[in-house]
Amino acid sequence: MLKEFLNLISEHKQKESGRALAAMALALLLSASPGLAQEKLDAGGLTFKDFATQDRGASFDRRDPMLPEPPGPAVARVLEIDSNKGLARIRFEPIKAEISVPLGWRAFQEPERGTAFNADRSYRLLVWRLDFPFEGVRDAEHYAATKGGTIRARHPSTKVQAHKLADGTFLIIYENAPPAQGDQEARTVFDVVIPDPNNPKAGLLMTLGVPMSQTDRGLKLAALLKKTIKVDW
Repeated sequence: MLKEFLNLISEHKQKESGRALAAMALALLLSASPGLAQEKLDAGGLTFKDFATQDRGASFDRRDPMLPEPPGPAVARVLEIDSNKGLARIRFEPIKAEISVPLGWRAFQEPERGTAFNADRSYRLLVWRLDFPFEGVRDAEHYAATKGGTIRARHPSTKVQAHKLADGTFLIIYENAPPAQGDQEARTVFDVVIPDPNNPKAGLLMTLGVPMSQTDRGLKLAALLKKTIKVDW
């Protein structure tokens, strides 16, 4: 948790203010990344069709809303299937957010987050709300700085980069992240932190994890996903 990193700061009796520490940490993480356009995410000409399986939305189980949900995570609400664009428009009702994902994926929702993944689960997406004070930080910038530091402290072999994008969102990239059970290789994870425009103490986190060998494609997919996010703030 982010609180652990903040506790480390306290234990080592750093004299700098919290804001200065966050700024310093973010500055240390800032660096250029191959495939990242100046201050913005760019899909590099790729579209959802480059990541889709053209199944006309068969992978999305559109259940009758009048029927009770089975045990486990609920199937996310499908708003639209667009075969021409290779995407499905999904709504995660518990977090009041919509996003488009490639056809051939599956999408579910839980009380505090939405999830989606491709057929072999090598590409995995998580979307959830952020309460920055609950996380032990002030705002989106502080979150980006401290989370990057926490991950690097836990996994020294993981390379961490943070970028403040032109639209005020933050992109954190973790390369050589440890694989989870079932993964065939190390991972690259992209965090996109989107501040609530009406409340600096809240935001949304979109996390996309991909095999490390597909980092460049993963970054382009993250750009496509981010572009489609709509949040009921």
